[in-house]
Order: sequence, then structure tokens, then C-alpha cells
Amino acid sequence: MPHSAAQLPTDVRSPFDVFLNGVLQRPGEDFQVIDGWLVFEGDLRKDKISGWRWALGAWGVGTYRQDDSIDVRWTRADGSPAVAERLEIVSLDEEGPTDAAGEAR
Repeated sequence: MPHSAAQLPTDVRSPFDVFLNGVLQRPGEDFQVIDGWLVFEGDLRKDKISGWRWALGAWGVGTYRQDDSIDVRWTRADGSPAVAERLEIVSLDEEGPTDAAGEAR
């Protein structure tokens, strides 16, 4: 089964909340934290809109693709709230994380 991952921002400390497409996820059930990465089962993807697709959208022609969003909410050491939205998603294979083009990260 494919896996996908997103790297946590460096200042995130437990406890923190993880949202996938706006839905609160449960650690250990919906995702794992491994070496500063959020790891999910399944193939998650962020849609990258090309100039051509943007132009079509400007004319009212819809082009829809999978567009997953991973967001993290936590409290900083000084007590202020923080949110990281739309973290970069990478695919995981047996050799480690790769980007959408299959390049090693």
C-alpha cells in the first residue's frame, strides 16, 4: 500500500492537532509521526495548477483533480497559537520520501 508524508514544521511540539482535508486525524490510527514526518497510509496529492488549467478556470471551465491538504495546529513555547497550512506532501517508497516527480528528497 502506498504511503504519503508531510514534514512537520521545526517548532512543532506535542501536543498538536493534525487535519487532513479539514478533518481532525487521530495519532496512531490515521497517521504516525516518524522522525519529524507525518506519515499517512494511502496516496495523498496536492494539485498543482498549470497556466493552461488556470486559463481554463478563468473562462469558467472546471478541471478537477485530487487536492489533499494537511494542516497542523499547535501552541508555541510562549503560549501563542500556531497553524501550518497545506504542508508539502511527498510520496514514500522503500528508499524514503520522494516528491511528485519521483525525485528523492
